Amino acid sequence: PSAEDIRSGDRRALARAITLIESAREDHKALAQELLEELLPHTGKAVRIGISGPPGVGKSTFIEAFGLYLTGIGKQLAVLAVDPSSALSGGSILGDKTRMERLAREAGVFIRPSPAAGALGGVAHRTREAMLACEAAGFDVVLIETVGVGQSEAAVADLVDLFALLVQPGGGDDLQGIKRGVMELADLIIVTKADGDLTDLARRTEADYRSALALIRGRGGGGPRPRVLSCSAAQERGMDDVWQAIVAYRGALDEKGDLE
Repeated sequence: PSAEDIRSGDRRALARAITLIESAREDHKALAQELLEELLPHTGKAVRIGISGPPGVGKSTFIEAFGLYLTGIGKQLAVLAVDPSSALSGGSILGDKTRMERLAREAGVFIRPSPAAGALGGVAHRTREAMLACEAAGFDVVLIETVGVGQSEAAVADLVDLFALLVQPGGGDDLQGIKRGVMELADLIIVTKADGDLTDLARRTEADYRSALALIRGRGGGGPRPRVLSCSAAQERGMDDVWQAIVAYRGALDEKGDLE
């Protein structure tokens, strides 16, 4: 694939470029490096968002609802999935594209299941390069979904502007199950499934996480304070609040903050 094809928004060229980036072959690595050097001057304009959460939290449902909201306000969205275990499990992540059927049909959306075969260092390296290729292709928002709650989150958190942790209503018990290290990475905590009978529980869960964050983060540390929000992906409600929180966070990091 040529740099011109990728920059023109050709999805097939972008997909081929990411396949090249993920290849372990030495000749492919050299070609990928040349391509990235040509693309690098055209990167840096996208909002980079990492998304994680324990199994069952509804990541695919959230990403689809949030993605549809973003396309509705005129954004071009790329979704990259990182799964360090896929080399062992046979790449269960590939189910994601079928789970996000409505989003996958949108013209301004590119979804890439990205099995990260082998070492965790490779996850960060290849994901960064795939993200740069998406930026050069003109995407405004790049979402990086991590699978599992652990080391891959730390690798992804270093690559993104904002790291969001999805949690479900339930407060205390769930709070114990989420590793403290992942809580420390979170810039935004989103309580999902805040609808129907779970609405009140979601509100209480929000309060629990605010208290937990205050304890974990204390009063020290630079940068904007993490926020806690709730939403209903099933009802596609609260997506505007999530986006505004991301815009505000990025604006606080970068005084220009011109993401609107």
